[in-house]
Amino acid sequence: MKVCILSGGTGAPKLIQGLKEILPEEDISVIVNTGEDTMVGDLYLSPDVDTVLYTLSNQINEDTWYGVKGDTFIAHNTIKEFENKENNTFGENLRIGDKDRALKMHKTHYINKGYPLSKIIKMEKELFGIKANIFPMTDDIVRTKILINENNNKYLIDFHDFWINRRGNATVVDIFYENSNYAGAPSKTIECIKNSDIIIIGPSNPITSIAPILSIKDIKDTIIESNKPVVAVSPIIGEGAVSGPAGILMKAKGYPVSAEGVCKFYNDLGININTMILDNIDKNKDFELKVNSCDSNTAVAYTNTIMKTIEDKINLAKFIVNLRTI
Repeated sequence: MKVCILSGGTGAPKLIQGLKEILPEEDISVIVNTGEDTMVGDLYLSPDVDTVLYTLSNQINEDTWYGVKGDTFIAHNTIKEFENKENNTFGENLRIGDKDRALKMHKTHYINKGYPLSKIIKMEKELFGIKANIFPMTDDIVRTKILINENNNKYLIDFHDFWINRRGNATVVDIFYENSNYAGAPSKTIECIKNSDIIIIGPSNPITSIAPILSIKDIKDTIIESNKPVVAVSPIIGEGAVSGPAGILMKAKGYPVSAEGVCKFYNDLGININTMILDNIDKNKDFELKVNSCDSNTAVAYTNTIMKTIEDKINLAKFIVNLRTI
């Protein structure tokens, strides 16, 4: 079975680990969110892409789901020493490891040479010996922007500023995907959808990880027109997000913080979810009725979606590929 998974930087990579254990790696394709890409100092950061690269090459730091396990931080700590002595700042508020920095320097070098991100990612996945396919949602610049209200004034800030610099401590009014109306998807990204047997929307943040991917018209239209079965794993259990700011951002977009809200959000984007996977915890909370209320064509399946161990990840991956409704 060939799978195409839409991925952000935390929940979906855990599922990718499970898929990697049960499918030939070359049958796994990942379309990755690049809406959170940014510049930190002189480095080009593509955080979700790097997390997927590290996940598939067995290097990911599973304590943070960012960076390389066992990395050192000599360069970062030295920069901070310079800042303290000079009473100045390089703007490196994100703690970047030395091995991780090397990958980011590699991207920055080729970005500055005018290479498209898709070509750089192909180079990097081959350098890491990854057989799976990894595609960015676009080679164009699309940035997720958070509209916040501060002292009765509204400001549009980068997601990096909202989540890293402000630690999510801001009153969110709305979320936008800057330039998405004018961005296109690389041809290989579109082929990933057409050649797959199933499209999986991973349990990543619907607003800032999955919606930016679906904001690219080429991608959304291809998913709709391909008529491939779409399975979505809810990152919301009960009335809370498994991790990250998904709950805050769902509310800001006017959706309930629930699996029903996730389903309705994707449905409003024009994506028909064939099967919505909910955690067993939600079995007794009447969520099946609520999910069906947003789309009567959506089947609901229950299993453990909390992926703490590799066995949890494998079991969820097996559950998805063995669904009778796909």
